Amino acid sequence: MNPRTEPVSLTDMPDTTPYVRLALALSLGAAVSLGITRFAYGLLLPPMREDLGWSYTLAGAMNTFNALGYLIGALATPWLMRRFSPTGLLLSGSLLASLFMGLSGFFTAAAPLLAQRLLAGVASAVVFIVGGLLAARLGARQPRRSGFLLGLYYGGTGLGIVVSALGVPPVLAAASQPHGWAWAWWGLALVCLLATALMAWPARVLAAHAVPSASAQAGGGRVFQVRDFVFSLAGYAGFGVGYIGYMTFVIALLREQGGSSGSITLFYALLGVAVVASSRIWAGLLDRHRDGQALARLNALLGVAAIVPALTSSWPLVLTSGLVFGGVFLSVVASTTALVRHNLPPAQWAAGISAFTIVFAAGQIVGPTVVGFIADGPGGLARGLVFSAVALWLGAAFAMKQKALV
Repeated sequence: MNPRTEPVSLTDMPDTTPYVRLALALSLGAAVSLGITRFAYGLLLPPMREDLGWSYTLAGAMNTFNALGYLIGALATPWLMRRFSPTGLLLSGSLLASLFMGLSGFFTAAAPLLAQRLLAGVASAVVFIVGGLLAARLGARQPRRSGFLLGLYYGGTGLGIVVSALGVPPVLAAASQPHGWAWAWWGLALVCLLATALMAWPARVLAAHAVPSASAQAGGGRVFQVRDFVFSLAGYAGFGVGYIGYMTFVIALLREQGGSSGSITLFYALLGVAVVASSRIWAGLLDRHRDGQALARLNALLGVAAIVPALTSSWPLVLTSGLVFGGVFLSVVASTTALVRHNLPPAQWAAGISAFTIVFAAGQIVGPTVVGFIADGPGGLARGLVFSAVALWLGAAFAMKQKALV
Protein backbone atom coordinates (compact mmCIF):
# COMPACT_ATOMS: atom_id res chain seq x y z
CA MET A 1 0.00 0.00 0.00
CA ASN A 2 1.24 3.45 -0.81
CA PRO A 3 0.21 5.71 2.10
CA ARG A 4 0.48 8.79 -0.09
CA THR A 5 -2.35 7.79 -2.35
CA GLU A 6 -4.47 5.27 -0.40
CA PRO A 7 -6.13 5.43 3.01
CA VAL A 8 -3.91 4.29 5.84
CA SER A 9 -4.91 0.91 7.32
CA LEU A 10 -4.09 0.49 11.00
CA THR A 11 -5.09 -3.16 11.26
CA ASP A 12 -2.12 -5.26 12.37
CA MET A 13 0.26 -2.94 10.58
CA PRO A 14 3.87 -3.54 11.71
CA ASP A 15 5.27 -0.44 10.05
CA THR A 16 5.38 2.46 12.52
CA THR A 17 5.55 5.20 9.85
CA PRO A 18 1.77 5.65 9.43
CA TYR A 19 1.38 5.88 13.21
CA VAL A 20 4.06 8.55 13.44
CA ARG A 21 2.47 10.51 10.60
CA LEU A 22 -0.95 10.32 12.24
CA ALA A 23 0.44 11.37 15.63
CA LEU A 24 2.24 14.32 14.02
CA ALA A 25 -0.93 15.39 12.22
CA LEU A 26 -2.94 15.05 15.43
CA SER A 27 -0.31 17.16 17.19
CA LEU A 28 -1.65 20.18 15.33
CA GLY A 29 -4.54 20.00 17.79
CA ALA A 30 -2.09 20.52 20.66
CA ALA A 31 -0.46 23.32 18.66
CA VAL A 32 -3.80 25.11 18.35
CA SER A 33 -5.22 24.42 21.81
CA LEU A 34 -2.14 25.17 23.91
CA GLY A 35 0.80 26.27 21.77
CA ILE A 36 -1.09 29.19 20.23
CA THR A 37 -4.45 29.70 21.95
CA ARG A 38 -2.90 29.59 25.42
CA PHE A 39 0.80 30.42 25.21
CA ALA A 40 0.97 33.05 22.47
CA TYR A 41 -0.60 35.40 25.00
CA GLY A 42 2.72 35.47 26.87
CA LEU A 43 4.27 37.24 23.87
CA LEU A 44 1.36 39.66 23.52
CA LEU A 45 1.00 40.46 27.22
CA PRO A 46 3.80 43.10 27.36
CA PRO A 47 2.58 45.24 24.41
CA MET A 48 -1.07 44.87 25.42
CA ARG A 49 -0.31 45.75 29.04
CA GLU A 50 1.68 48.81 27.97
CA ASP A 51 -0.92 49.94 25.43
CA LEU A 52 -3.98 49.34 27.59
CA GLY A 53 -2.53 50.30 30.98
CA TRP A 54 -3.10 46.94 32.69
CA SER A 55 -1.79 45.91 36.09
CA TYR A 56 -0.07 42.53 36.31
CA THR A 57 -3.11 41.28 38.21
CA LEU A 58 -5.39 42.08 35.26
CA ALA A 59 -2.83 40.71 32.80
CA GLY A 60 -2.76 37.46 34.77
CA ALA A 61 -6.56 37.41 34.96
CA MET A 62 -6.67 37.11 31.16
CA ASN A 63 -5.05 33.69 31.43
CA THR A 64 -7.07 32.89 34.55
CA PHE A 65 -10.25 33.38 32.50
CA ASN A 66 -8.75 31.25 29.76
CA ALA A 67 -8.12 28.53 32.36
CA LEU A 68 -11.66 28.93 33.72
CA GLY A 69 -12.94 28.33 30.20
CA TYR A 70 -10.59 25.36 29.98
CA LEU A 71 -12.16 23.97 33.16
CA ILE A 72 -15.67 24.42 31.74
CA GLY A 73 -14.57 22.67 28.54
CA ALA A 74 -13.00 19.82 30.50
CA LEU A 75 -16.21 19.33 32.47
CA ALA A 76 -18.31 19.41 29.29
CA THR A 77 -16.12 17.11 27.17
CA PRO A 78 -17.29 13.75 28.62
CA TRP A 79 -20.90 14.80 28.01
CA LEU A 80 -20.04 15.94 24.48
CA MET A 81 -18.20 12.69 23.72
CA ARG A 82 -21.28 10.67 24.62
CA ARG A 83 -23.21 12.55 21.93
CA PHE A 84 -20.70 13.34 19.20
CA SER A 85 -17.77 11.58 17.56
CA PRO A 86 -14.28 12.41 18.92
CA THR A 87 -13.02 13.35 15.47
CA GLY A 88 -15.95 15.71 14.89
CA LEU A 89 -15.31 17.36 18.25
CA LEU A 90 -11.61 17.71 17.42
CA LEU A 91 -12.29 19.65 14.23
CA SER A 92 -15.21 21.74 15.45
CA GLY A 93 -13.39 22.64 18.67
CA SER A 94 -10.30 23.70 16.73
CA LEU A 95 -12.40 25.81 14.39
CA LEU A 96 -14.09 27.59 17.31
CA ALA A 97 -10.76 28.15 19.08
CA SER A 98 -9.41 29.76 15.90
CA LEU A 99 -12.40 32.08 15.62
CA PHE A 100 -12.24 33.14 19.27
CA MET A 101 -8.53 33.87 18.83
CA GLY A 102 -9.33 36.20 15.96
CA LEU A 103 -11.91 38.05 18.04
CA SER A 104 -9.16 39.25 20.39
CA GLY A 105 -8.04 41.70 17.74
CA PHE A 106 -11.36 43.54 17.72
CA PHE A 107 -11.52 44.66 21.36
CA THR A 108 -9.57 46.90 23.72
CA ALA A 109 -11.88 46.90 26.76
CA ALA A 110 -11.05 44.35 29.43
CA ALA A 111 -14.52 42.75 29.69
CA PRO A 112 -14.83 41.47 26.08
CA LEU A 113 -11.18 40.36 26.07
CA LEU A 114 -11.80 38.38 29.24
CA ALA A 115 -14.89 36.83 27.61
CA GLN A 116 -12.89 35.92 24.53
CA ARG A 117 -10.19 34.26 26.62
CA LEU A 118 -12.91 32.30 28.44
CA LEU A 119 -14.52 31.04 25.22
CA ALA A 120 -11.17 30.19 23.65
CA GLY A 121 -10.38 28.16 26.78
CA VAL A 122 -13.61 26.16 26.46
CA ALA A 123 -12.90 25.27 22.84
CA SER A 124 -9.22 24.49 23.40
CA ALA A 125 -10.01 22.10 26.28
CA VAL A 126 -12.26 20.05 24.01
CA VAL A 127 -9.54 19.91 21.36
CA PHE A 128 -6.77 18.99 23.80
CA ILE A 129 -8.70 16.26 25.62
CA VAL A 130 -10.10 14.67 22.47
CA GLY A 131 -6.73 14.83 20.74
CA GLY A 132 -5.07 13.18 23.75
CA LEU A 133 -7.67 10.42 23.72
CA LEU A 134 -7.13 9.78 20.01
CA ALA A 135 -3.36 9.75 20.54
CA ALA A 136 -3.78 7.24 23.39
CA ARG A 137 -5.88 5.00 21.14
CA LEU A 138 -3.22 5.27 18.46
CA GLY A 139 -0.55 4.31 21.01
CA ALA A 140 -2.59 1.27 22.06
CA ARG A 141 -1.95 -0.18 18.60
CA GLN A 142 1.81 0.23 19.13
CA PRO A 143 2.27 -0.56 22.85
CA ARG A 144 6.06 -0.50 22.75
CA ARG A 145 6.05 2.97 21.19
CA SER A 146 2.99 4.39 22.93
CA GLY A 147 5.03 6.81 25.05
CA PHE A 148 6.72 8.15 21.93
CA LEU A 149 3.42 8.54 20.05
CA LEU A 150 1.83 10.32 23.01
CA GLY A 151 4.88 12.56 23.21
CA LEU A 152 4.57 13.43 19.54
CA TYR A 153 0.98 14.55 20.08
CA TYR A 154 1.73 16.70 23.11
CA GLY A 155 4.93 17.94 21.49
CA GLY A 156 2.75 19.68 18.92
CA THR A 157 2.39 22.38 21.55
CA GLY A 158 6.02 23.22 20.85
CA LEU A 159 5.26 23.75 17.19
CA GLY A 160 2.63 26.30 18.16
CA ILE A 161 5.12 28.02 20.47
CA VAL A 162 7.76 28.17 17.72
CA VAL A 163 5.27 29.60 15.21
CA SER A 164 4.21 32.21 17.77
CA ALA A 165 7.81 33.08 18.70
CA LEU A 166 8.86 33.57 15.08
CA GLY A 167 5.63 35.17 13.87
CA VAL A 168 4.47 37.56 16.58
CA PRO A 169 7.54 39.85 16.94
CA PRO A 170 7.74 40.74 13.21
CA VAL A 171 4.03 41.48 13.12
CA LEU A 172 4.31 43.70 16.21
CA ALA A 173 7.28 45.51 14.67
CA ALA A 174 5.46 46.09 11.37
CA ALA A 175 2.17 47.24 12.92
CA SER A 176 2.69 50.97 13.50
CA GLN A 177 -0.93 52.01 14.08
CA PRO A 178 -2.58 52.12 17.53
CA HIS A 179 -3.32 48.70 19.02
CA GLY A 180 -0.97 47.06 16.52
CA TRP A 181 -1.00 43.87 18.61
CA ALA A 182 -4.43 43.14 17.07
CA TRP A 183 -2.70 42.09 13.84
CA ALA A 184 -0.79 39.42 15.73
CA TRP A 185 -4.05 37.94 17.03
CA TRP A 186 -5.50 37.87 13.52
CA GLY A 187 -2.37 36.27 12.08
CA LEU A 188 -2.37 33.58 14.75
CA ALA A 189 -6.06 32.90 14.09
CA LEU A 190 -5.26 32.27 10.41
CA VAL A 191 -2.50 29.84 11.40
CA CYS A 192 -4.98 28.00 13.63
CA LEU A 193 -7.51 27.77 10.78
CA LEU A 194 -4.83 26.26 8.53
CA ALA A 195 -3.92 23.72 11.21
CA THR A 196 -7.60 22.82 11.56
CA ALA A 197 -7.83 22.10 7.84
CA LEU A 198 -4.73 19.89 8.00
CA MET A 199 -6.24 17.84 10.86
CA ALA A 200 -9.05 16.65 8.59
CA TRP A 201 -6.80 13.82 7.32
CA PRO A 202 -6.02 12.14 10.68
CA ALA A 203 -9.62 12.68 11.76
CA ARG A 204 -10.86 10.83 8.68
CA VAL A 205 -8.40 7.95 9.13
CA LEU A 206 -9.05 7.48 12.84
CA ALA A 207 -12.83 7.72 12.41
CA ALA A 208 -12.67 4.75 10.03
CA HIS A 209 -11.07 2.40 12.59
CA ALA A 210 -12.58 0.82 15.67
CA VAL A 211 -11.44 1.58 19.19
CA PRO A 212 -8.88 -1.01 20.44
CA SER A 213 -10.46 -3.87 22.34
CA ALA A 214 -10.54 -3.40 26.09
CA SER A 215 -9.75 -7.07 26.70
CA ALA A 216 -6.36 -6.74 25.07
CA GLN A 217 -5.26 -3.82 27.22
CA ALA A 218 -4.03 -3.19 30.77
CA GLY A 219 -6.54 -2.31 33.42
CA GLY A 220 -8.98 -5.22 33.01
CA GLY A 221 -12.52 -4.21 33.93
CA ARG A 222 -11.45 -1.43 36.30
CA VAL A 223 -13.62 1.69 36.41
CA PHE A 224 -12.02 5.12 36.88
CA GLN A 225 -12.41 6.38 40.44
CA VAL A 226 -10.89 9.57 41.80
CA ARG A 227 -9.69 7.90 45.01
CA ASP A 228 -7.44 5.57 43.01
CA PHE A 229 -5.62 8.53 41.46
CA VAL A 230 -5.86 11.09 44.27
CA PHE A 231 -2.11 11.64 44.69
CA SER A 232 -1.38 11.98 40.98
CA LEU A 233 -4.38 14.30 40.59
CA ALA A 234 -3.03 16.47 43.42
CA GLY A 235 0.40 16.41 41.81
CA TYR A 236 -1.06 17.46 38.50
CA ALA A 237 -2.98 20.31 40.13
CA GLY A 238 0.37 21.57 41.49
CA PHE A 239 1.74 21.39 37.96
CA GLY A 240 -1.20 23.44 36.67
CA VAL A 241 -0.63 26.14 39.30
CA GLY A 242 3.12 26.28 38.78
CA TYR A 243 3.81 25.96 35.09
CA ILE A 244 1.27 28.54 33.91
CA GLY A 245 2.85 31.31 35.97
CA TYR A 246 6.14 30.76 34.15
CA MET A 247 4.54 30.55 30.70
CA THR A 248 2.41 33.65 31.30
CA PHE A 249 5.02 35.98 32.75
CA VAL A 250 8.53 34.81 31.81
CA ILE A 251 8.62 36.98 28.66
CA ALA A 252 7.56 40.02 30.68
CA LEU A 253 10.29 39.24 33.23
CA LEU A 254 12.93 38.95 30.49
CA ARG A 255 11.88 42.33 29.16
CA GLU A 256 12.12 43.81 32.65
CA GLN A 257 15.64 42.37 32.90
CA GLY A 258 16.61 44.22 29.71
CA GLY A 259 16.39 41.38 27.21
CA SER A 260 16.42 42.45 23.56
CA SER A 261 13.67 41.51 21.12
CA GLY A 262 16.03 39.16 19.33
CA SER A 263 17.14 37.37 22.49
CA ILE A 264 13.54 36.97 23.69
CA THR A 265 12.51 35.56 20.30
CA LEU A 266 15.43 33.11 20.49
CA PHE A 267 14.48 32.12 24.05
CA TYR A 268 10.85 31.42 23.21
CA ALA A 269 11.61 29.68 19.92
CA LEU A 270 14.16 27.35 21.55
CA LEU A 271 11.66 26.63 24.32
CA GLY A 272 9.22 25.52 21.63
CA VAL A 273 11.83 23.39 19.86
CA ALA A 274 12.59 21.70 23.18
CA VAL A 275 8.88 20.87 23.59
CA VAL A 276 8.92 19.12 20.20
CA ALA A 277 12.10 17.22 21.11
CA SER A 278 10.67 16.11 24.45
CA SER A 279 8.62 13.37 22.79
CA ARG A 280 11.78 11.34 22.26
CA ILE A 281 13.60 12.42 25.42
CA TRP A 282 11.01 11.14 27.88
CA ALA A 283 9.29 8.35 25.92
CA GLY A 284 11.09 5.59 27.83
CA LEU A 285 10.21 7.14 31.20
CA LEU A 286 6.52 7.23 30.28
CA ASP A 287 6.55 3.63 29.08
CA ARG A 288 8.38 2.24 32.13
CA HIS A 289 6.39 3.73 35.00
CA ARG A 290 2.83 2.73 35.82
CA ASP A 291 2.86 4.77 39.04
CA GLY A 292 3.41 8.48 39.72
CA GLN A 293 7.20 8.44 39.38
CA ALA A 294 7.26 10.01 35.91
CA LEU A 295 4.93 12.83 36.99
CA ALA A 296 6.93 13.42 40.18
CA ARG A 297 10.36 13.52 38.53
CA LEU A 298 9.24 15.80 35.72
CA ASN A 299 7.47 18.17 38.13
CA ALA A 300 10.58 18.42 40.30
CA LEU A 301 12.82 19.18 37.32
CA LEU A 302 10.35 21.75 36.06
CA GLY A 303 10.45 23.55 39.41
CA VAL A 304 14.23 23.91 39.09
CA ALA A 305 13.86 25.38 35.60
CA ALA A 306 11.09 27.77 36.72
CA ILE A 307 13.07 29.32 39.58
CA VAL A 308 16.22 30.12 37.59
CA PRO A 309 15.00 33.44 36.00
CA ALA A 310 13.85 34.53 39.47
CA LEU A 311 17.37 34.11 40.86
CA THR A 312 19.57 35.39 38.03
CA SER A 313 19.49 37.41 34.82
CA SER A 314 22.57 35.63 33.45
CA TRP A 315 21.66 34.96 29.83
CA PRO A 316 23.21 31.44 29.55
CA LEU A 317 21.36 30.32 32.68
CA VAL A 318 18.08 31.92 31.62
CA LEU A 319 18.35 30.29 28.18
CA THR A 320 19.04 26.95 29.86
CA SER A 321 15.93 27.49 31.98
CA GLY A 322 13.82 27.92 28.84
CA LEU A 323 15.32 24.85 27.17
CA VAL A 324 14.78 22.65 30.23
CA PHE A 325 11.28 24.00 30.83
CA GLY A 326 10.32 23.42 27.20
CA GLY A 327 11.85 19.96 27.24
CA VAL A 328 9.83 18.91 30.28
CA PHE A 329 6.47 20.62 30.74
CA LEU A 330 4.39 18.94 28.03
CA SER A 331 5.84 15.58 29.01
CA VAL A 332 4.19 16.14 32.40
CA VAL A 333 0.88 16.27 30.54
CA ALA A 334 1.82 13.17 28.54
CA SER A 335 2.74 11.37 31.77
CA THR A 336 -0.83 11.64 33.07
CA THR A 337 -2.24 10.23 29.83
CA ALA A 338 0.30 7.40 30.05
CA LEU A 339 -0.72 6.79 33.68
CA VAL A 340 -4.37 6.49 32.64
CA ARG A 341 -3.50 4.22 29.72
CA HIS A 342 -1.36 1.95 31.90
CA ASN A 343 -3.94 1.53 34.65
CA LEU A 344 -7.36 1.65 33.00
CA PRO A 345 -9.08 -0.15 30.10
CA PRO A 346 -9.69 1.89 26.91
CA ALA A 347 -13.37 2.41 27.73
CA GLN A 348 -12.28 4.40 30.81
CA TRP A 349 -9.57 6.51 29.18
CA ALA A 350 -11.87 9.43 28.36
CA ALA A 351 -13.05 9.63 31.99
CA GLY A 352 -9.48 9.46 33.30
CA ILE A 353 -8.06 12.02 30.88
CA SER A 354 -10.98 14.37 31.58
CA ALA A 355 -10.44 14.13 35.35
CA PHE A 356 -6.77 15.03 35.01
CA THR A 357 -7.64 17.88 32.66
CA ILE A 358 -10.16 19.24 35.20
CA VAL A 359 -7.59 19.47 38.02
CA PHE A 360 -5.05 20.84 35.52
CA ALA A 361 -7.51 23.57 34.56
CA ALA A 362 -8.33 24.31 38.20
CA GLY A 363 -4.63 24.80 38.91
CA GLN A 364 -4.27 27.11 35.94
CA ILE A 365 -7.10 29.28 37.27
CA VAL A 366 -5.13 29.92 40.45
CA GLY A 367 -1.64 30.32 38.98
CA PRO A 368 -1.76 33.44 36.74
CA THR A 369 -3.77 35.62 39.12
CA VAL A 370 -1.68 34.71 42.16
CA VAL A 371 1.59 35.26 40.31
CA GLY A 372 0.24 38.55 38.90
CA PHE A 373 -0.85 39.67 42.38
CA ILE A 374 2.58 38.85 43.77
CA ALA A 375 4.24 40.64 40.84
CA ASP A 376 2.31 43.83 41.62
CA GLY A 377 3.91 43.80 45.08
CA PRO A 378 7.47 44.58 46.17
CA GLY A 379 8.91 41.27 45.01
CA GLY A 380 7.92 41.78 41.38
CA LEU A 381 7.76 39.05 38.78
CA ALA A 382 10.81 37.27 40.21
CA ARG A 383 8.99 36.51 43.46
CA GLY A 384 5.99 35.33 41.44
CA LEU A 385 8.14 32.70 39.72
CA VAL A 386 9.39 31.52 43.10
CA PHE A 387 5.74 30.79 43.94
CA SER A 388 5.46 28.83 40.65
CA ALA A 389 8.51 26.71 41.50
CA VAL A 390 7.22 25.90 44.99
CA ALA A 391 3.85 24.80 43.54
CA LEU A 392 5.67 22.47 41.13
CA TRP A 393 7.74 20.92 43.92
CA LEU A 394 4.64 20.37 46.05
CA GLY A 395 3.07 18.66 43.04
CA ALA A 396 6.12 16.41 42.77
CA ALA A 397 5.82 15.43 46.43
CA PHE A 398 2.18 14.41 45.98
CA ALA A 399 2.86 12.47 42.77
CA MET A 400 5.58 10.42 44.47
CA LYS A 401 2.86 8.77 46.55
CA GLN A 402 0.85 7.52 43.57
CA LYS A 403 0.95 3.72 43.27
CA ALA A 404 0.29 1.61 40.18
CA LEU A 405 -3.16 0.03 40.08
CA VAL A 406 -2.24 -3.00 37.96
